[in-house]
Amino acid sequence: MLKAEELYKRLQHVKVGATSCRFTLAKCEEITPLINEINQLKKEKQAIILVHSYVDPDIVYGVADFVGDSYGLSKDAMSAKGKIIVFAAVKFMAETAKILNPDKTVLVPAIENGCSLADSITAEDVRRLKAENPDYAFMCYINTSAEVKAECDVCVTSSNVYKIVENYPSDKIFFVPDRLMGLNIIEEMAARGVKKSIKLYDGTCYVHEDYKPEMIEYLKLEYPDLKVASHPECSSAVVKYSDFVGSTSQLIDYIRKSANKNFLLLTECGLISRLNMELPEKRFIGSCTMCKYMKANTLQDILRVLKAPESKDIIEIEESTRKKALNSINAMFKYAE
Repeated sequence: MLKAEELYKRLQHVKVGATSCRFTLAKCEEITPLINEINQLKKEKQAIILVHSYVDPDIVYGVADFVGDSYGLSKDAMSAKGKIIVFAAVKFMAETAKILNPDKTVLVPAIENGCSLADSITAEDVRRLKAENPDYAFMCYINTSAEVKAECDVCVTSSNVYKIVENYPSDKIFFVPDRLMGLNIIEEMAARGVKKSIKLYDGTCYVHEDYKPEMIEYLKLEYPDLKVASHPECSSAVVKYSDFVGSTSQLIDYIRKSANKNFLLLTECGLISRLNMELPEKRFIGSCTMCKYMKANTLQDILRVLKAPESKDIIEIEESTRKKALNSINAMFKYAE
């Protein structure tokens, strides 16, 4: 049974962006009974809770069984032993868990569970592009719906995209839907001397496209020792100014291992919350952008879906679509490992 004082010790260092978003002892006393009820209920129902690093820290450090990025959580979903998976993230991630675990009930608690990037493309869009580009292999970012994955040859994540593009046995690749990540892929392949024809779609993540190189220049004037760590969904202009580029898990590893103290972390604010707690000796300069979809996950809704899920909370995928989407995910594991 978790005590409020214990939760407060875990969360007292959390401070997000330019404004303080602190967990006081009073706040911890308020939410601890809710956390304990969730943890008890998930035992009774043989449920596990998967949580993306961008979700609020009271969920990450209160009820999560697994925490990570989309790739790591996809692999965790494969080894999940519970009958129920509650995926505190966004819908496309919960769909990935269902693709890998068809016999399990998969629940997504966020009331607003979309994603600006995943919602930018449909299966019909992909079918049209395939008809127009019959000699191209279609590669989709994991930030896509099950229906889009089902139309593609291979899926990728931010942690393995460069390796898969380089290894994939086609010199013509159509990458969907993230245009900014796609531009970074093109530049990285050129740097590696890998010759591939790469076409792009025009989707973007509204969180990561918000970052500009001018902000980096300004902050580096004030903090000359500042290390810039960014996500590959950022623009190529931002990536060029970065000391390190990687997935959320790779960003954590980089900052943890670095001897530097001051960092500008260009990804969703939730990752800074997590690092405030895990690495309180590190200092995060500047502001960050929050994802309204990730932040739509709450303890109250996790409890609600565990108690009495509604149809909108339950992930259902037509079986032929699931099998085709699984092929693209299996191809990802094949070319990434």
